[in-house]
Parts: sequence; C-alpha cells; structure tokens
Amino acid sequence: MEKAAVKGIPYGVARFDEVRNENFYYVDKTMYLPLLEGASKYLFLIRPRRFGKSVFVSMMQAYYDIAKADCFDTLFDGLWIKEHPTPLKNAFQVIYFDFSLAGAGMERLEYTFNDYCCAELDSFIKQYKDFYDESTFEKVLAERDAASKLRLINSEARRKKYLLYLIIDEYDNFTNVILSEGGKEVFRNLTHASGFYREYFKIFKAMFTRIFMIGVSPVTLDDLTSGYNIGWNISQDSRFNYMLGFSESDVRTMFQYYKDYGKLRADADIEAMLTEMKPWYNNYCFAKEYIDEERLYNCDMVLYYLRHQVAFNRSPEEMVDMNVRTDYKKLQMLADIDRGNLKEKRMSVIEEISATGSIVMTLKTSFPAESVTDDDNFRSLLYYYGLLTMKKSLGRRIEMEIPNNCVKEQYWSFMRDYFNRSARVDMTALQDEMDQMSFDGDWMPLITRIAEAYRENSSVRDSILGEHNLQGFFKAYLALNTLYLVEPEIELNCGYSDFLMMPDKARYPEIAHSYILELKYVKPTATDAEVEAKSTEADGQLHQYANDKIVKRLCQGTQLHLLQVVFRGAEIAHCSEIN
Repeated sequence: MEKAAVKGIPYGVARFDEVRNENFYYVDKTMYLPLLEGASKYLFLIRPRRFGKSVFVSMMQAYYDIAKADCFDTLFDGLWIKEHPTPLKNAFQVIYFDFSLAGAGMERLEYTFNDYCCAELDSFIKQYKDFYDESTFEKVLAERDAASKLRLINSEARRKKYLLYLIIDEYDNFTNVILSEGGKEVFRNLTHASGFYREYFKIFKAMFTRIFMIGVSPVTLDDLTSGYNIGWNISQDSRFNYMLGFSESDVRTMFQYYKDYGKLRADADIEAMLTEMKPWYNNYCFAKEYIDEERLYNCDMVLYYLRHQVAFNRSPEEMVDMNVRTDYKKLQMLADIDRGNLKEKRMSVIEEISATGSIVMTLKTSFPAESVTDDDNFRSLLYYYGLLTMKKSLGRRIEMEIPNNCVKEQYWSFMRDYFNRSARVDMTALQDEMDQMSFDGDWMPLITRIAEAYRENSSVRDSILGEHNLQGFFKAYLALNTLYLVEPEIELNCGYSDFLMMPDKARYPEIAHSYILELKYVKPTATDAEVEAKSTEADGQLHQYANDKIVKRLCQGTQLHLLQVVFRGAEIAHCSEIN
C-alpha cells in the first residue's frame, strides 16, 4: 500500500469536514442519522468529554446543510449514509453554535454571549445570502442584538418556507461555568423569568424545524426547555448507546488499518494492545439495557495511545494523557458548586466512591439548578461527567462504578490534593520508597510514611471515620506507584481484597515484587484482643486471596508479599508480613 495514502490519526481534530478533507481516519457513525430523524424533531444528548461529540455534530451539520450539497459525495464517500441517504439530506439552512466559545466568564456575561451569537448569525446570513433579499441581509448584519437577529431570520425564513436546523455543541458549557463561579442565584437569574439565556430558548422552539443539542450535563434542561417535547432526551435511549465512543470492534479495525499500512510494526500484537488499553480507557455504558453487553472506549485516549504506538513503536510511558489529567478539576468544580454550601456532604460522596470504587443512586435525567446539590442529583452529575458509569441495575436504582484506571487517577489526584491541605507528604521520598518496594521488596518505609500522613490528617478523619476513609487515603498514595496496577476491592477466591498491587510486567519486566495488602480498622477505644482478632481475620483473608488463580497468573515471576496493617483509630496497632 502506498505510504502517501495512509490516513492521519485524528487526535485533537474536532471538525468532521477537516477529518474528511484532510484524510484523517474516521470511525463511521452515519448509520445513526436515520434513527435520530425518527426519534424526534427536538433532540438532546448528554455524553462525557472526549467522546467524539464535536465530530459527530459537525458531521450532522455537513449532512443536513443545503449549502454543502455539492460537497456531499466528497465528504461522505465510503460511509454508510452515502448508500442510504434520507429525504432530509442537505435540506436545511443550519445554524451551528458551539457555546464553549461563548466566553462564559462572570464579567460582562450577557455582552460576551451576545457578541458570540451575533458573530455566528452574521456568518449564517453570509453563508445563505443568496436565499434572502438584500434588505433582510443588511438588517441582520446591522442589528447588534443576537435575539433580534434570530427574529429577523425567522420571519423571512417562515415567509419563504425555508427549513431551519439548530445544532448546539456544548449547550451547557456556558451555564456550568456560571454555576461553578457564580452560584445558584446567578444561574437562576440567567435561566428563569426574563433571563436573557432563557429568552433564546423561547425563540429556538418557535423558529427551528429541528433541533439537536449536545452537552455533558442535564443541569440546564429543566430551566430552559419548558414546552419542548418531553421525550426528546435520548441520553439513556438504548438505540444510541454506541453512537459516540469507540466499540472494541472499532478499535481493532482501526489498529489493523495502521498495521496493514506499515505504521505499526509488522509484529505488533493488536490483541495485546487492546488488553493493555482496556483497564485504562474502556468500560463506559450509557443505557441500562446494555449493562451486561460490550462496553465503550474513550475516543481521545485510544487515539492518544495509537499515536504513541505509531510514533515510537511502544506504549506511552504515561497511560493517561496529560490533557486528561487536568480533567480531575471537574471534581473540584462539582464539589464547590454553590460556593461551597453542603460541600462536606459532597466530599463524603466523593470519598466513598474513591474508597470503594462504586456507589448506588437513582439516576436523574434532568433537574433544575436549585436542586443541583441534592444527593441523587450530585451523584448523577458524576455519572454525566464520565466520572462514574453503569455497573449493575438494582430495580429503580443503579450501582455505578469508576469506569477505568484513567478516571481512578482523576479521583486519586483530587483526593491527594484534598488530603495535602491538612498533612503534606514528601512526594520525592515517597517515590524513592515506592522504588524500594518494587525492586527490593522493602515495603515498610512506604507503609509507615502513608500511615504517618494519615495520623496527621485529622480533618480527613473527621469527615468519614473508619475503614472506608482509611482505604481511600492509602489508595490515593499507593496509586502514585505507576509500576503497578493498583486494584482495590478486586474479587479473589470468593472474597474482596483491599489492594492487589499487580506488577505491570509488560512495561516493566524488571519488577521483582508484588503485593496483597489488607487494611483493618478498629475504633480508638478498641482493646488489644480486638486488634488481635482483626489481625487473625486479615491472615485468613490473605491466605485465601493468595490462592486465587488470578493472583498466581498476574504475579508470576515475582515474590508475592502478603501484608496486613491494623489501625486503632489513626494509629498503627499491628503491621506485619505473613508467610
């Protein structure tokens, strides 16, 4: 195959026309267009960041835009929809807003939003100038108020019976920033009664034949969309579970393409790559009907990994892209909603998830801003932001879990920052002790340092007392040892170990030691006999876990250490390695 024909890896590319015109690889999602058309005229979809939302909605724009009819064969050649076009192909004038570009700082709020919308509407009338008379064209350009521009366009389009399609990407970015920076009262003033943002949505409903809006949370939905079709939220509709994100088949086909074109080495083991990526980038589910079915990959992370394999013929040193590491600030934003009111309760939820890896909730499909800090609403926001995913259906409720290692790192980074406010840990010394643990089997210095930090962290102990808090604290720091895959609460031999520290032998074959760590907690007033009982319980569990087939396979070639640490309150009461 000719080298020049190889498609580029679309890492960081957010526009469909750029993907197609500049020969980037595209995972075909056009088969969902007929399903969307049949679902409703007004559609709303929530997906986490980095799931291909912008590429998808810009693909919709290219498909439905009457001004791009001459480009249809070029843009859609080889894709499913080219052979199965719908009657609505290239039938609309499209207004496309990306509200992440709307300048959502608290200063001059209304002005910056109006300025962005005016610029986009000016581009619209220029794009479709031939459809409007000169008078309308000049009036739209002369008007300085975006809502007035919309009304002018609407009036003329209705008179001439033009079909208008509204597509909004990041519809909630504007309001999420306001909610985190200004609090619920500022948000309410914006979206209720005569709030200028709400006024736009009143115009939208009357003006457009079809609307498609996409974002990352449902906070704005109830506040802005009264009067819209009640069935328009397709976020948990099983028909669209696989519409965004990559399936395993998508990833396998993509990697095979680059191997066939010689961009991956000839002996590249694609199945081994999938096995390596899966714990880090996979495991997303967006519909209860698919909880037991194939899970989805985060698009950006797969492309990050692939780009590294193509460039260097090996896995990235850091499995988490630095751009994603900063996403843990979403947790900070969610914890600080409404200027910190009820923050302690929200922190307790985050700590519980960090410690146990899961939480049970009633998933809310929408809620008004004033209820955003309610318990189930806050838990639902963690799901919508991609910080939780569906694990198990429990009647009307759902058990949610942290999707993968990539998201686990976001929780643990957040918790370390939270813990460090009370007791800072010497990170350089900690890394040295992690190396001692990994290569020399000297585990005591690391365990002692984390235990001392836990003892000093009195504010954290006051937040959630007991074993969950203890596990969460240890987890946050043990996770820094990237030589291991730290698996908390993994099922081993009919039990659940606190920590299985599996050596990442594929990337670090020199690791000589592996660990199972069992933490036990008794109250500060517990007797020595109670401590001894917990120690005996830990011994039995460690022997049970060590005989599991998974442990024997994953820890093969290393010395397995079975560690137990019993805390009496915040103090170590017993610490040992058993044979």
